[in-house]
Amino acid sequence: MRRERVLNTALLLGLLAIPLWAWIVDEPFTITLVTRAVILAIAGVGLNVALGLGGLVSLGHAAFFGLGGYAMGILAYHAQTYTPLIEMPFLIEGTKSMPVIWLVAIAVSALAALAIGALSLRTTGVYFIMITLAFGQMFYYFAISWPAYGGEDGLSIYVRNGVAGLNTMDPLTFFAICYALLLLVLFIVSRLAASPFGLMLGAARQNPARVEAVGQAPYRLYLTAFVISGAITGLAGALFADLNRFVSPVMLSWQTSGEIMVFVILGGVGRVFGPVAGAALFIALEHWLGGLSDYWHIYLGAILLGVVLFARGGIYGLIAGREVAHD
Repeated sequence: MRRERVLNTALLLGLLAIPLWAWIVDEPFTITLVTRAVILAIAGVGLNVALGLGGLVSLGHAAFFGLGGYAMGILAYHAQTYTPLIEMPFLIEGTKSMPVIWLVAIAVSALAALAIGALSLRTTGVYFIMITLAFGQMFYYFAISWPAYGGEDGLSIYVRNGVAGLNTMDPLTFFAICYALLLLVLFIVSRLAASPFGLMLGAARQNPARVEAVGQAPYRLYLTAFVISGAITGLAGALFADLNRFVSPVMLSWQTSGEIMVFVILGGVGRVFGPVAGAALFIALEHWLGGLSDYWHIYLGAILLGVVLFARGGIYGLIAGREVAHD
């Protein structure tokens, strides 16, 4: 437990120190790179609520990631073109306010997770995996065939959305916003994991029959975890689209779901901070190995294979020990 807390602190300080160093030496690209890792870490933490705490192997979480991105893109597009989002029976306009966009992205993703989860959780095992994948692909192909918002070409946002009093176009400022949100999400998930709900969810993952015998419904526990997971992933999608000032159907693809799952597996399934380490390692490998070869995914695959075979607790299991701790 003590070793894991030290590792958590070192990880967070490292993510903070690198952009500060990059700002001092005037390397904005490095700041953007770490910002990307932080945003993807939020997505990984979101998936880990379902996968790590609830044991729900979802291959459709890109749906929530992409919905968060499209929530940002659509609201910002209508704001920058001065066209109303909805005119009848009441007027709803677009917005460039990040906090409003975050709330909309969270709400849309949570509602989608509620609908998808309510149906998907009637199945188990490989059937659950396949039905979540199917839902994700449904959203992907819908986005491709939606010409109003770019279709296959995606949707560009010319100016990054704003927060009152802050220059979000400054790389360090935008990093600070994303980093603060990561800390907030980690705090919420760590408290959730240690709460009676989190403990009951863990029990349902290990032995659903016993949980049902004491009067709890595993289905409701799983569905609640799935909705929370989708909401957090949707927030990450909105931030990711704002970082790039672009949203496309790729955010909804099954490859994106696979990447988010890789973050969790690399860092350690069930570890609250595991996806943060996994996302940071993934971005580092993408940057360094991508400069060596266009086929850098081969090396990533070898590393992932080694983690699965020889370090099944991921980076955290390898360094901090096998016991899973949620704080």
